[in-house]
Amino acid sequence: MTNLQIQLSWEDPATGERREPRLSVPIAFGREFARLPAEIGGQRVSRMLLNSNEVSRYHALIDWEQNQPVLIDQGSINGVVVNGQRQTRCVLANGDTLQIGPYIITLTFGVNVTAPAISPPSTIQFNPNTNLPDPSLPPTPAITPLGSTFPPPAFQAEKVIVQALHATGLPVDECDYLAIGAGLGSFIWANLLRISGVRADRIFALGLEAEPYARYKRLCLNSQIPLDERLRSNSDSCPDNIWGWPSYALRESWRDFTKGSLNSATKYLWQVFAEPTLAETYTPRAQNVFDSIDREAKRIGWNQIYRYGRVRAIRKTDDGRYCIAYSRGPGDYAFVVSRYIHLSTGYPAIQFLPDLQAYREKYQDFKSVVNAYEAHDHVYEQLERQGGTVLIRGRGIVASRILQRIYEARKKNRQITVLHLMRSPKPQGNKFQKATRLVKNHYEFQPFNWPKACWGGELRAMLEKATPEERKSLLADWGGTTTADRLDWQRITEQGLKEGWYQITFGEVLGVERDAQNRTITRIQEKGFGEMKLAADFIVDATGLDAKVDASPLLEDLVKHYNLPLNHLGRLVVANNFELVEMRNTKGQMYAAGAITLGGPYAAVDSFLGLQYAALVAVDGLAAVRAPGVKRLNTIGSFGQWLKWVLNQSP
Repeated sequence: MTNLQIQLSWEDPATGERREPRLSVPIAFGREFARLPAEIGGQRVSRMLLNSNEVSRYHALIDWEQNQPVLIDQGSINGVVVNGQRQTRCVLANGDTLQIGPYIITLTFGVNVTAPAISPPSTIQFNPNTNLPDPSLPPTPAITPLGSTFPPPAFQAEKVIVQALHATGLPVDECDYLAIGAGLGSFIWANLLRISGVRADRIFALGLEAEPYARYKRLCLNSQIPLDERLRSNSDSCPDNIWGWPSYALRESWRDFTKGSLNSATKYLWQVFAEPTLAETYTPRAQNVFDSIDREAKRIGWNQIYRYGRVRAIRKTDDGRYCIAYSRGPGDYAFVVSRYIHLSTGYPAIQFLPDLQAYREKYQDFKSVVNAYEAHDHVYEQLERQGGTVLIRGRGIVASRILQRIYEARKKNRQITVLHLMRSPKPQGNKFQKATRLVKNHYEFQPFNWPKACWGGELRAMLEKATPEERKSLLADWGGTTTADRLDWQRITEQGLKEGWYQITFGEVLGVERDAQNRTITRIQEKGFGEMKLAADFIVDATGLDAKVDASPLLEDLVKHYNLPLNHLGRLVVANNFELVEMRNTKGQMYAAGAITLGGPYAAVDSFLGLQYAALVAVDGLAAVRAPGVKRLNTIGSFGQWLKWVLNQSP
């Protein structure tokens, strides 16, 4: 019997991360390991688990018949789609695309043929001193080893003796509540603590930038979302206002109404009333969001709460608290000891495709090949002056925004073309129960990055009750790479395809090189056409951000030191109230929020409303254990605090 191996390539529906196992035929696909056959005809079966409710327990089989690979549907409920057509039995060809539930899998195979080795995505680290993306940093920079000058040898212990910290002669501060990160997650948690009765001088927030939205704002600007553009967020997801009233739509409507713009004022209210069926979903302008956070930061005394510092390590102490070792500048080290910790460090790195990383390392060319989250305005400035060709990689929200920016550049120079390289076609969108996402021109559309019921509806409750395996399946069904359902983006795509300046190509990348004219040459394996070369002046990687624990030296050190469990996405395991239960230290408690918790009890963890929800349940937990100064908000107390917010008075 012929020994056929197949490389299966797909992007994880929940996270967009790349999966590329190489398996020997026969290959069985299904949702339950126990249901998949171990042998067929005396030959061992490669079993491929796909965690989704759309996948049957034993869904499909790839077998070898008459010297050719054959796909056989095993009576699955949702069927198997091969190259856009539903099939029950068919012969497979090299490069075919299968859709099984939400999984779109490209096949690369051949007898004694070695497919190109593709390494996992590399990352661009944020520089710890500037908090800017820095391509020159190594992929996994290490923190100062324990036992060297700082942190001190005491940090090698399971629990640090507080007296030993004072013995170092370095500054040791104490507080009741400590937020690590000082970004939006920290700000929302500190804001809720202030509203719940905690004084500003009892809260510390350690981070690198005084504005809690600084990194988020920079990533928005880099990915071509200017301040007057709209974010992918809800109207009532207000980081400055835990009540969500008045919402951003109401505020913007009132602002336009006072300026005499009655049409736009009415439009915003109509959008909120009629979305998403009769009107496009309302989203707030970036500048309005940042301005509102500035106002709230002054109201709660954020300048007193925030402290500059790069956290180096976190340890339990012998008196039931936690100690944080941090640097305040070169050679300036200090400690903070606190009873309650909130960990919201955000995305530690930018995901960067390995073939593009290899190109930059080989040619030391950081101008032609860029990441969408890096500062890369030079690309559009040159296009407007000279014209040229841009190759886009990735097809999510950022890719849509990059395409819009190029569309705007074409108004100044028509000699601009776009090649959009996708690994495989997208014949249909993710399905869950009776709902199916809209797909046009291989873009999958959804107003937000998760279905709306994930924030506070039945899907949130379903995920909280689910087991880890069930969560893995549900997140795969609900998630995936999507872009906002905006008509202007759809019109740009349609216009570009019709006029010919925008082209979509499918294929696996074999390598990226530079020609004699200093243009990038991307070699791809395209189905039905063999190897092809795509020439471009610029390549923009729009594949996203990285929040796995191993991308953060701080989190990796914490996980290894205390042997903390990770979930199936490589993120921190948290309880339904976002507590890191394994880090509990007598009365001391540690909570986490944001992208570092994805895969747990909440789907939309890195959204404004997700950060607010995480803060709400965490502070409820603090109120339950009678943490100092925390008062559970009742109807009267909450209304009183809302009035203070309206009048811009300190909590």
